[in-house]
Amino acid sequence: MTKSPILYAQMVLGLFICSCNSTTKESPQVTGRKSFDAVIGIKYYEVKRRFSTGLSFNELGFQQEPTWIIQFKGQDTISAYSPQKKRMQSFYLHYDHGNVYNFAKEWFKIKKISKDSLVFQRLHLTGREISKDIRSDVNITYYAEDYINNVLKTSASELQKPTRADTAYIRQLADRSNRNPGNLDSAFAGREPVVFEPLSNMIRVKRVSTVDKLLGRTESYDYLFPKYRIDIDRAYEDFGYEFSAVVDVNGKIHLGKFHSGLPENYEPRKKTLEAIINVYLQNLLKVVPGKTLGIPHSSEINVAVTGTKK
Repeated sequence: MTKSPILYAQMVLGLFICSCNSTTKESPQVTGRKSFDAVIGIKYYEVKRRFSTGLSFNELGFQQEPTWIIQFKGQDTISAYSPQKKRMQSFYLHYDHGNVYNFAKEWFKIKKISKDSLVFQRLHLTGREISKDIRSDVNITYYAEDYINNVLKTSASELQKPTRADTAYIRQLADRSNRNPGNLDSAFAGREPVVFEPLSNMIRVKRVSTVDKLLGRTESYDYLFPKYRIDIDRAYEDFGYEFSAVVDVNGKIHLGKFHSGLPENYEPRKKTLEAIINVYLQNLLKVVPGKTLGIPHSSEINVAVTGTKK
């Protein structure tokens, strides 16, 4: 299926930007505020985070990863584990309407509550409306610590692993991308991004972050669209360009999108960038393709390359 990378990526990344300070709207429901008496004090581990397809991945290669640990402390207080602070942190549990609640700057619809498990639907808001697209298409399942240890007799980390269905889906996407090397529409983000290893002291590579909280660029941008700064010494002339590329399963770099200014500059710029790729990048770098679940495949990257003649 052909995707519009920019629009679709913005929708997917909205899964990470779910905070809103205004009242939400949705189809009217007769349900009211729930009682949490039966589950207060129970520690729950997130074991599944899935799209409505039942998969943890979508066609962009975006993976929903279960990471949360929560514990109801009262009717309006919930604790959640903070990876940054490495401890449980308390949040006000705000009831909005229906089954919709907010805590830790995130909106959720609570779909199931029991001593053994919880099921939440993660919501994305646009203005005062709950989005009806992929951004609200995520179901989260929690299991109680006692249920995991004494009934299932396993661990949260084991339950959080991708499923066979996830692996089969990634293999299907990889096969498609490998049949169309260099095709932006077939490439998808690798959980293990492309690696460039210099083969000469003429070239240096650094992966750079494009995270910008003010612009809504979360860490997921670095995962979906990894960016690399490449500096080349003793180049044929001074230059500096930015462009996207697809790195295929064999490590070949295919030129993607770039800016050329005037239409008549497009072909000359294209030839210049392809020459930089073929002469410098392919010869001076060992290129390791991106992988997901250990499966290599084509993936898109962004490159900022500079050449210095001296």
